[in-house]
Amino acid sequence: MHIIDTKQFKDDRELQKIFREADRMESICRKGEASEDLKGKILATLFYEPSTRTRFSFESAMHKLGGRVIGTESAAHFSSFVKGETLPDTMRVVSSFVDVIVMRHPETGSAKLAAKYSSVPIINAGDGSGQHPTQSLLDAYTIQKELGRLDNLNVAMVGDLLYGRTVHSLAYLLAHRKGIKLFFVSPKQLSIPGDLKEYLEKEKGIPFEETERLEDVAGDVDVLYVTRIQKERFRSPEEYEKMKGCYVVDRKILELMKKDARVLHPLPRVNEISTEVDEDPRAAYFRQAENGLFVRMALLKMVLSREGQVSLEEAL
Repeated sequence: MHIIDTKQFKDDRELQKIFREADRMESICRKGEASEDLKGKILATLFYEPSTRTRFSFESAMHKLGGRVIGTESAAHFSSFVKGETLPDTMRVVSSFVDVIVMRHPETGSAKLAAKYSSVPIINAGDGSGQHPTQSLLDAYTIQKELGRLDNLNVAMVGDLLYGRTVHSLAYLLAHRKGIKLFFVSPKQLSIPGDLKEYLEKEKGIPFEETERLEDVAGDVDVLYVTRIQKERFRSPEEYEKMKGCYVVDRKILELMKKDARVLHPLPRVNEISTEVDEDPRAAYFRQAENGLFVRMALLKMVLSREGQVSLEEAL
Protein backbone atom coordinates (compact mmCIF):
# COMPACT_ATOMS: atom_id res chain seq x y z
CA MET A 1 0.00 0.00 0.00
CA HIS A 2 2.78 2.45 0.94
CA ILE A 3 6.02 3.18 -0.94
CA ILE A 4 8.56 3.82 1.79
CA ASP A 5 11.76 1.89 1.10
CA THR A 6 13.63 0.84 -2.03
CA LYS A 7 14.01 -2.67 -0.62
CA GLN A 8 10.29 -3.18 -1.29
CA PHE A 9 11.22 -3.68 -4.95
CA LYS A 10 13.65 -6.58 -4.70
CA ASP A 11 11.56 -8.86 -6.93
CA ASP A 12 12.34 -8.40 -10.62
CA ARG A 13 8.83 -9.42 -11.66
CA GLU A 14 7.33 -6.58 -9.65
CA LEU A 15 9.93 -4.16 -10.93
CA GLN A 16 9.16 -5.08 -14.54
CA LYS A 17 5.43 -4.63 -13.90
CA ILE A 18 6.14 -1.06 -12.86
CA PHE A 19 8.37 -0.51 -15.89
CA ARG A 20 5.79 -1.92 -18.30
CA GLU A 21 3.17 0.38 -16.81
CA ALA A 22 5.61 3.29 -17.11
CA ASP A 23 6.08 2.40 -20.79
CA ARG A 24 2.32 2.53 -21.22
CA MET A 25 2.16 5.89 -19.48
CA GLU A 26 4.86 7.23 -21.78
CA SER A 27 2.90 6.06 -24.80
CA ILE A 28 -0.20 7.86 -23.54
CA CYS A 29 1.75 11.06 -22.96
CA ARG A 30 3.51 10.92 -26.34
CA LYS A 31 0.20 10.51 -28.13
CA GLY A 32 -1.35 13.37 -26.17
CA GLU A 33 -4.16 11.11 -25.03
CA ALA A 34 -6.27 11.85 -21.96
CA SER A 35 -6.55 9.40 -19.09
CA GLU A 36 -9.24 9.20 -16.46
CA ASP A 37 -7.71 6.29 -14.54
CA LEU A 38 -7.65 8.35 -11.34
CA LYS A 39 -10.66 10.57 -11.94
CA GLY A 40 -12.13 11.66 -8.62
CA LYS A 41 -8.92 10.90 -6.69
CA ILE A 42 -6.98 13.56 -4.79
CA LEU A 43 -3.23 13.67 -4.18
CA ALA A 44 -1.77 15.72 -1.31
CA THR A 45 1.83 16.88 -1.65
CA LEU A 46 3.48 17.61 1.70
CA PHE A 47 7.00 18.87 1.09
CA TYR A 48 8.86 20.00 4.19
CA GLU A 49 12.00 20.45 2.05
CA PRO A 50 12.40 22.17 -1.33
CA SER A 51 11.65 20.20 -4.49
CA THR A 52 11.21 20.90 -8.17
CA ARG A 53 11.36 17.71 -10.22
CA THR A 54 9.84 15.34 -7.67
CA ARG A 55 6.93 17.59 -6.72
CA PHE A 56 6.19 18.77 -10.26
CA SER A 57 6.41 15.28 -11.73
CA PHE A 58 4.03 13.84 -9.11
CA GLU A 59 1.57 16.70 -9.56
CA SER A 60 1.77 16.45 -13.34
CA ALA A 61 1.38 12.67 -13.13
CA MET A 62 -1.80 13.01 -11.08
CA HIS A 63 -3.27 15.59 -13.46
CA LYS A 64 -2.44 13.45 -16.50
CA LEU A 65 -4.26 10.53 -14.88
CA GLY A 66 -7.40 12.62 -14.37
CA GLY A 67 -6.94 13.26 -10.65
CA ARG A 68 -6.53 16.44 -8.63
CA VAL A 69 -3.80 17.84 -6.39
CA ILE A 70 -3.73 19.84 -3.17
CA GLY A 71 -0.71 20.68 -1.08
CA THR A 72 2.10 23.04 -0.26
CA GLU A 73 5.58 23.45 -1.63
CA SER A 74 6.91 24.53 1.77
CA ALA A 75 5.10 22.67 4.52
CA ALA A 76 7.84 23.57 7.00
CA HIS A 77 6.75 27.22 6.73
CA PHE A 78 3.13 27.13 5.57
CA SER A 79 1.46 24.35 7.53
CA SER A 80 0.52 23.62 11.14
CA PHE A 81 4.04 22.25 11.54
CA VAL A 82 4.96 25.86 12.35
CA LYS A 83 2.48 25.77 15.23
CA GLY A 84 4.07 22.64 16.63
CA GLU A 85 1.74 20.00 15.23
CA THR A 86 3.29 16.53 15.25
CA LEU A 87 3.71 14.45 12.10
CA PRO A 88 1.34 11.72 13.38
CA ASP A 89 -1.41 14.29 13.94
CA THR A 90 -0.83 15.82 10.51
CA MET A 91 -1.13 12.39 8.91
CA ARG A 92 -4.30 11.53 10.81
CA VAL A 93 -5.95 14.71 9.56
CA VAL A 94 -4.63 15.08 6.01
CA SER A 95 -5.23 11.42 5.18
CA SER A 96 -8.94 11.96 5.93
CA PHE A 97 -9.09 14.54 3.13
CA VAL A 98 -7.29 12.77 0.28
CA ASP A 99 -6.58 9.44 -1.40
CA VAL A 100 -2.76 9.43 -1.43
CA ILE A 101 0.00 11.53 0.17
CA VAL A 102 3.44 12.24 -1.29
CA MET A 103 5.75 13.50 1.44
CA ARG A 104 9.29 14.86 1.68
CA HIS A 105 10.69 15.45 5.16
CA PRO A 106 14.14 16.31 6.56
CA GLU A 107 14.15 13.54 9.17
CA THR A 108 15.25 10.00 8.33
CA GLY A 109 12.46 7.55 9.13
CA SER A 110 9.70 10.15 8.85
CA ALA A 111 7.99 8.36 5.95
CA LYS A 112 7.72 5.14 7.94
CA LEU A 113 6.27 7.10 10.87
CA ALA A 114 3.79 8.86 8.57
CA ALA A 115 2.64 5.54 7.12
CA LYS A 116 1.87 4.27 10.64
CA TYR A 117 -0.71 7.01 11.18
CA SER A 118 -2.08 7.57 7.67
CA SER A 119 -5.29 5.95 6.46
CA VAL A 120 -4.20 6.33 2.80
CA PRO A 121 -1.04 5.34 0.91
CA ILE A 122 2.12 7.29 1.73
CA ILE A 123 4.76 7.74 -0.98
CA ASN A 124 8.18 8.67 0.37
CA ALA A 125 9.60 11.52 -1.70
CA GLY A 126 12.76 11.66 0.42
CA ASP A 127 13.30 11.43 4.18
CA GLY A 128 16.47 13.21 5.23
CA SER A 129 19.54 11.23 4.25
CA GLY A 130 17.53 8.02 4.28
CA GLN A 131 15.60 6.88 1.21
CA HIS A 132 14.09 8.23 -1.99
CA PRO A 133 12.50 5.10 -3.49
CA THR A 134 10.69 6.65 -6.45
CA GLN A 135 13.95 8.25 -7.57
CA SER A 136 15.72 4.88 -7.50
CA LEU A 137 12.89 3.36 -9.53
CA LEU A 138 13.14 6.02 -12.21
CA ASP A 139 16.94 5.68 -12.15
CA ALA A 140 16.68 1.94 -12.71
CA TYR A 141 14.04 2.46 -15.40
CA THR A 142 16.37 4.90 -17.15
CA ILE A 143 19.31 2.50 -16.99
CA GLN A 144 17.22 -0.28 -18.47
CA LYS A 145 15.91 1.96 -21.25
CA GLU A 146 19.35 3.34 -22.06
CA LEU A 147 21.44 0.17 -21.81
CA GLY A 148 18.83 -2.56 -22.24
CA ARG A 149 19.64 -4.28 -18.94
CA LEU A 150 19.86 -3.95 -15.16
CA ASP A 151 22.20 -6.89 -14.63
CA ASN A 152 25.94 -7.22 -15.32
CA LEU A 153 26.74 -3.56 -14.79
CA ASN A 154 29.60 -1.56 -13.34
CA VAL A 155 28.15 1.52 -11.67
CA ALA A 156 30.09 4.42 -10.18
CA MET A 157 28.37 6.68 -7.66
CA VAL A 158 30.06 10.04 -7.30
CA GLY A 159 29.85 12.95 -4.87
CA ASP A 160 27.99 13.15 -1.58
CA LEU A 161 27.61 9.50 -0.68
CA LEU A 162 27.16 10.06 3.05
CA TYR A 163 24.01 12.18 2.91
CA GLY A 164 22.87 11.33 -0.63
CA ARG A 165 19.58 9.48 -0.28
CA THR A 166 19.37 8.92 -4.04
CA VAL A 167 22.68 7.05 -3.90
CA HIS A 168 21.57 4.99 -0.93
CA SER A 169 18.28 4.06 -2.60
CA LEU A 170 19.84 3.08 -5.93
CA ALA A 171 22.56 1.03 -4.21
CA TYR A 172 19.92 -0.92 -2.28
CA LEU A 173 17.97 -1.53 -5.49
CA LEU A 174 21.00 -2.66 -7.51
CA ALA A 175 22.05 -4.97 -4.68
CA HIS A 176 19.28 -7.34 -5.81
CA ARG A 177 20.61 -7.58 -9.36
CA LYS A 178 23.07 -10.06 -10.86
CA GLY A 179 26.62 -9.20 -11.90
CA ILE A 180 26.70 -5.77 -10.25
CA LYS A 181 29.89 -4.05 -9.16
CA LEU A 182 29.77 -0.66 -7.47
CA PHE A 183 32.42 2.05 -7.33
CA PHE A 184 32.00 4.70 -4.63
CA VAL A 185 33.80 7.94 -5.47
CA SER A 186 33.84 10.58 -2.76
CA PRO A 187 35.98 12.54 -0.31
CA LYS A 188 36.60 10.53 2.86
CA GLN A 189 34.36 12.92 4.79
CA LEU A 190 31.42 12.03 2.51
CA SER A 191 31.99 8.31 2.06
CA ILE A 192 29.20 5.78 1.88
CA PRO A 193 27.62 4.94 5.28
CA GLY A 194 28.87 1.87 7.11
CA ASP A 195 25.45 0.22 7.38
CA LEU A 196 25.01 0.33 3.61
CA LYS A 197 28.48 -1.12 3.03
CA GLU A 198 27.71 -3.89 5.50
CA TYR A 199 24.45 -4.64 3.72
CA LEU A 200 26.16 -4.85 0.32
CA GLU A 201 29.08 -6.92 1.54
CA LYS A 202 27.62 -9.26 4.15
CA GLU A 203 23.97 -9.61 3.18
CA LYS A 204 24.13 -9.40 -0.61
CA GLY A 205 27.75 -10.17 -1.54
CA ILE A 206 27.98 -7.19 -3.87
CA PRO A 207 31.59 -6.24 -4.72
CA PHE A 208 32.46 -2.58 -4.37
CA GLU A 209 35.47 -0.30 -4.35
CA GLU A 210 35.99 3.06 -2.68
CA THR A 211 38.22 5.77 -4.14
CA GLU A 212 38.69 9.51 -4.06
CA ARG A 213 39.74 9.70 -7.74
CA LEU A 214 37.04 9.73 -10.42
CA GLU A 215 39.68 9.39 -13.14
CA ASP A 216 40.65 5.95 -11.82
CA VAL A 217 37.24 4.39 -12.46
CA ALA A 218 35.64 6.44 -15.26
CA GLY A 219 36.84 4.06 -17.95
CA ASP A 220 35.53 0.95 -16.19
CA VAL A 221 31.89 1.81 -15.67
CA ASP A 222 28.68 1.46 -17.63
CA VAL A 223 26.86 4.05 -15.54
CA LEU A 224 28.34 7.16 -13.96
CA TYR A 225 25.81 8.30 -11.35
CA VAL A 226 26.79 11.82 -10.32
CA THR A 227 25.39 13.70 -7.33
CA ARG A 228 25.89 17.21 -6.03
CA ILE A 229 27.56 18.08 -2.76
CA GLN A 230 24.49 18.99 -0.69
CA LYS A 231 24.91 22.39 0.90
CA GLU A 232 21.83 21.92 3.08
CA ARG A 233 23.35 18.90 4.85
CA PHE A 234 26.40 20.76 6.17
CA ARG A 235 26.56 22.37 9.58
CA SER A 236 28.58 25.35 8.42
CA PRO A 237 29.23 27.18 5.11
CA GLU A 238 32.94 26.61 5.62
CA GLU A 239 32.53 22.83 5.58
CA TYR A 240 30.51 23.05 2.37
CA GLU A 241 33.03 25.34 0.66
CA LYS A 242 35.77 22.77 1.30
CA MET A 243 33.80 20.03 -0.42
CA LYS A 244 31.96 21.67 -3.34
CA GLY A 245 33.48 21.26 -6.75
CA CYS A 246 35.64 18.30 -5.72
CA TYR A 247 34.41 16.35 -8.77
CA VAL A 248 33.49 17.74 -12.17
CA VAL A 249 32.44 15.62 -15.13
CA ASP A 250 33.74 17.35 -18.26
CA ARG A 251 35.16 16.46 -21.67
CA LYS A 252 38.27 15.01 -20.06
CA ILE A 253 36.18 12.55 -18.08
CA LEU A 254 34.05 11.74 -21.13
CA GLU A 255 37.19 10.86 -23.06
CA LEU A 256 37.98 8.21 -20.45
CA MET A 257 34.52 6.67 -20.53
CA LYS A 258 33.17 3.85 -22.67
CA LYS A 259 31.37 4.88 -25.85
CA ASP A 260 28.15 3.21 -24.70
CA ALA A 261 28.28 4.32 -21.05
CA ARG A 262 25.75 6.73 -19.59
CA VAL A 263 25.97 9.72 -17.26
CA LEU A 264 23.06 10.04 -14.83
CA HIS A 265 22.28 12.67 -12.23
CA PRO A 266 19.16 12.97 -10.02
CA LEU A 267 19.38 16.78 -10.39
CA PRO A 268 19.61 19.60 -9.53
CA ARG A 269 23.23 19.99 -10.54
CA VAL A 270 25.42 22.82 -9.35
CA ASN A 271 28.82 22.55 -11.02
CA GLU A 272 29.54 18.80 -10.90
CA ILE A 273 28.65 18.25 -14.57
CA SER A 274 29.92 20.78 -17.07
CA THR A 275 27.33 22.07 -19.53
CA GLU A 276 29.65 20.94 -22.33
CA VAL A 277 28.59 17.38 -21.46
CA ASP A 278 24.91 18.07 -22.18
CA GLU A 279 25.12 17.48 -25.93
CA ASP A 280 26.97 14.17 -25.61
CA PRO A 281 24.61 11.22 -26.31
CA ARG A 282 25.90 9.57 -23.15
CA ALA A 283 24.39 12.37 -21.05
CA ALA A 284 21.09 10.83 -19.96
CA TYR A 285 20.13 13.04 -17.01
CA PHE A 286 17.45 15.11 -18.76
CA ARG A 287 15.89 11.96 -20.22
CA GLN A 288 16.15 10.52 -16.70
CA ALA A 289 14.18 13.46 -15.28
CA GLU A 290 11.44 13.03 -17.90
CA ASN A 291 11.24 9.32 -17.08
CA GLY A 292 10.28 10.37 -13.57
CA LEU A 293 6.89 11.48 -14.87
CA PHE A 294 6.13 8.09 -16.44
CA VAL A 295 7.32 6.07 -13.45
CA ARG A 296 5.36 8.21 -11.00
CA MET A 297 2.24 7.95 -13.13
CA ALA A 298 2.64 4.17 -12.96
CA LEU A 299 3.17 4.22 -9.20
CA LEU A 300 0.18 6.45 -8.50
CA LYS A 301 -2.04 4.19 -10.54
CA MET A 302 -0.70 1.16 -8.69
CA VAL A 303 -1.18 2.49 -5.16
CA LEU A 304 -4.69 3.70 -5.97
CA SER A 305 -5.94 0.52 -7.60
CA ARG A 306 -6.76 -2.67 -5.73
CA GLU A 307 -4.67 -4.77 -8.13
CA GLY A 308 -1.69 -2.48 -7.71
CA GLN A 309 -1.98 -2.43 -3.92
CA VAL A 310 -1.90 -6.22 -3.79
CA SER A 311 1.13 -6.25 -6.08
CA LEU A 312 3.03 -3.80 -3.90
CA GLU A 313 2.10 -5.62 -0.69
CA GLU A 314 3.41 -8.88 -2.16
CA ALA A 315 6.69 -7.13 -2.95
CA LEU A 316 7.28 -6.21 0.70
